[in-house]
Amino acid sequence: MTDLYKQLEPATQGTYEPTSTLLDAARWNDDGLIPAIAQQHESGEVLMMAWMNRAALEETLATGRVCYWSRSRGKPWRKGESSGQVQQLVAAHLDCDGDTLLLSVDQQGPACHTGRRSCFYIALSQETAEIDSAPLIDPAELYDQR
Repeated sequence: MTDLYKQLEPATQGTYEPTSTLLDAARWNDDGLIPAIAQQHESGEVLMMAWMNRAALEETLATGRVCYWSRSRGKPWRKGESSGQVQQLVAAHLDCDGDTLLLSVDQQGPACHTGRRSCFYIALSQETAEIDSAPLIDPAELYDQR
C-alpha cells in the first residue's frame, strides 16, 4: 500500500481528503496513541504535550473541547474536568508524517498540573537547570476547587 502522507507531499493548498482516511493512515503507536502538542492559539506558546487515541481525537474534533487519553488512568481525560482549566480547540493539524498532532487551543488558566501556564518550565543548559516560571495557582488549590 502506498503511503498516503507521502502522496500528499506535493499537494497544493486547498486539496481535501476525508479526515477518516487520514486518521486510518496515521501512525498510531503500538498502544493506539499519537502525541499531541497543545499551543496557545494567539501567542504560539507551547503549553503541553499529551497523548490522544483516535476516539479522543474524534471527540475533540466533534465537540471543540480537547480530550486526551490518560495513560496513567487508562481512560479519556477531558482537559479541565477536575481542575476547571479547560482547553477549547481552535485548530488541529497532523504533521507531514501523520505521527504527531499540533492543537491550537484557547487555554483557560494554567495548562500544567503544577499550576504553571506551561508544562515546559525547566530551562536546561549544559551545567544547570533553572525553574523559569512560577505557578499561577497553587496545585492543591487548583485540584481542590472541584
